Amino acid sequence: MPEFRTLLSGYSFLEGPRWREGRLWLSDFYTHQVLACDMQGQVEQMAHVPGQPSGLGWLPDGRLLIVSMRDRKILRREPDGQLALHADLSHIASGHCNDMAVDGQGRAWVGNFGFDLMNGAAVRTAALARVEPDGQAHQAACGLYFPNAILPTPDGRSLIVNETLGNRLSVFDIAADGSLGPRRDWAVFGPLVQSAALDDFIAGGKVAADGAALDAEGAVWVADAIGQRALRVAQGGRILQEVSTGAMGCFACALGGPDGRTLFLCVAPDFLEHQRQAAREAQVWTLQVDVPGLSG
Repeated sequence: MPEFRTLLSGYSFLEGPRWREGRLWLSDFYTHQVLACDMQGQVEQMAHVPGQPSGLGWLPDGRLLIVSMRDRKILRREPDGQLALHADLSHIASGHCNDMAVDGQGRAWVGNFGFDLMNGAAVRTAALARVEPDGQAHQAACGLYFPNAILPTPDGRSLIVNETLGNRLSVFDIAADGSLGPRRDWAVFGPLVQSAALDDFIAGGKVAADGAALDAEGAVWVADAIGQRALRVAQGGRILQEVSTGAMGCFACALGGPDGRTLFLCVAPDFLEHQRQAAREAQVWTLQVDVPGLSG
């Protein structure tokens, strides 16, 4: 294993890391906190979300958007710190909402589980939501296998989506009105599992692409939720670098730091709700990498 530095420890399950204005922002699922942390590990609580926070992003005017997972909503943090409803996604999301990205136009792209993951329900595909800056929500794509990390490209013309149970990263063209073109493969790690049983998907998963970060060369750092590792992947699927996290699972990642070359990894022993709710074993590890992330 590489020599990681521990930036944070003692949390339940950390997700949605984003580097912005000199701090790492992230959500802690089961303490319901949105946190901001500097490079010295000094933490400030930015919001408390009863519905369980996940993905984070910012509108062009600087207001923070937060995915509220269990009630399938997006909340907006106003300048005075109060939370307001930005969008209700309950008519689009068939499972808990999950990761989110906000593009340069202020559109929020949000995935969801598609089924009851924590209770081992039959696997179902899910829809991707698009939320306009004024809060209007639309179904942007369907038939995705657990759409997770979402990465708008810097030119605003494409959207990369990790499919955690699909053994792939997908990409869509973004039209001027925000509609998406047909899904295409961005990277494929293995075949689609032909089953409805979650255990079969886990057994057949080559890479369970969870959180992700796009770097300045167009490669994607992928947290492999079943492989205890992070992968730097080129378009087409070639693995450029692999970083093992040993006995800890790796569930999300971000690039940032003063020069953009710090890889932040959200790690925990597992992702199981009944194991993580009471435990405080989640951490953020950091590692220096060669290629910086996109500015943020």
